[in-house]
Amino acid sequence: MSSSTEPPTPALELNRIAKAFGAVIALTSGTLALQSGSIHALVGENGAGKSTLVKIIAGLYQRDSGEFLLDGKSVDFTSTAQSKAAGIAVIYQEPTLFPDLSVTENIFMGRQPTRSFGRIDRKRMHEEALGLFARLGVRLDPERPTLGLSIADQQLIEIAKAISLDAKVLVMDEPTAALSGIEVERLFAVARSLRDEGRALLFISHRFDEVFDLCDTVTIMRDGAYIDTSPIAETTVEQIVRQMVGRDVSALFPKEEAVIGDDVLVVEGLTEHGVFENVSFTVKSGEIVALAGLVGAGRSEIARAVFGVDPYSAGRVTIGGVTVPHRNPAAAMKLGLALVPEDRRKQGLVLETSVARNATMAIRSQLTRSGLLFTRPENAAAREWASRLEVKAAALDTEAGTLSGGNQQKVVLAKWLATKPTVLIVDEPTRGIDVGTKAEVHRLLSQLAGQGLAILMISSELPEVLGMADRVLVVREGHITAEISRADATAESVMFAATHAASEIAQ
Repeated sequence: MSSSTEPPTPALELNRIAKAFGAVIALTSGTLALQSGSIHALVGENGAGKSTLVKIIAGLYQRDSGEFLLDGKSVDFTSTAQSKAAGIAVIYQEPTLFPDLSVTENIFMGRQPTRSFGRIDRKRMHEEALGLFARLGVRLDPERPTLGLSIADQQLIEIAKAISLDAKVLVMDEPTAALSGIEVERLFAVARSLRDEGRALLFISHRFDEVFDLCDTVTIMRDGAYIDTSPIAETTVEQIVRQMVGRDVSALFPKEEAVIGDDVLVVEGLTEHGVFENVSFTVKSGEIVALAGLVGAGRSEIARAVFGVDPYSAGRVTIGGVTVPHRNPAAAMKLGLALVPEDRRKQGLVLETSVARNATMAIRSQLTRSGLLFTRPENAAAREWASRLEVKAAALDTEAGTLSGGNQQKVVLAKWLATKPTVLIVDEPTRGIDVGTKAEVHRLLSQLAGQGLAILMISSELPEVLGMADRVLVVREGHITAEISRADATAESVMFAATHAASEIAQ
């Protein structure tokens, strides 16, 4: 009698799912199979159809055609409540919890255990919440208010809620975008424990290092269509990128040769006690200098102090030999300094305002006549930069908040490039955007350096640092521990400097 070689029935299966919104086709052949006891990655550029597929799984959208199976049985959810009742939980990048309620109340909202006469059994709720966090291997006070909790802790509350509902399928949509390295490690430990319990997990991310570290299988989508599924052990980053965007991984970092000139930005002895100490460096014209290091090392704080947003108690910043007044961003801008912040949605854009208004915000005074701002010059200036940066928007009056992450980043870049800076500081320039748009941003930075712009780039992605920087300055606990040339920079040398004091590196 021959043993069966039939693969197990997937916990969740989608076959050739199609979905259109009027004339816009979001999915043509969405296909995915999640196995119990496995973590499955879903990757693709923005617009590949990932979000639409997730919303069909969550019950927010209904498919136009195709097959949707749960434990081998056909389903079709018409609400999120039906999806949850069927054992599916979706953990979003930014959870939506009730901030004024406690952790426990958020977990059991709408289904609180009761005692006699319908009174809520708060002791039982508390004990069950403690048990849930113990199963996840994390410590979180069930009685504290949700208000003020980190994104990482809020995600854990959503995961605890999913376990309390005995969810068999968990979807994690870009869960690490706003997390520190330590928080990512904790989330991954929780995800692995859920996998080991026999649950099926879908992990969506733009970060390939996380995909290869956490996941067992990967599915690639492009332009609303299914491309391929492979075991992680049998594929490479290069193969995945080629399938996602139709080009090799080397094209992600199109670093052009640039003539490196004289010092433009000079930072000397910059100090803010408890934040950064005695920070000194230069950036030359035509040069891309990367500030690398672990999250929390002080890189963004240094950049914000250089621009004048944050204070410093000692030191000096000069541009072209002219001292930048302390804590004066307007003066810094006049001297040719521009800062693209890390959080484009909160610090870089006014989401409810048009693309044109956002793109010209930093040069508003140049476009006014007799104190009045007219639409024609505003649109002309915005059109120039939107065209040069290839911003994909239906019209210049489109609200910035409706654009994809990559196009929002281009609008922020347009706003600052319109000031014609001599020094551009870019903080996490490609965070949360797809691999194809990353290549476009990298190409733009390389072209700007080729035109003589001095660029200070802060990045937590080692491939980006190694692929784009002419020099790497490694920051650890507010100190620059190493300066590494492009020729000598490796993942090992950067990480060693990021985790060791300068005195240890010198030995």
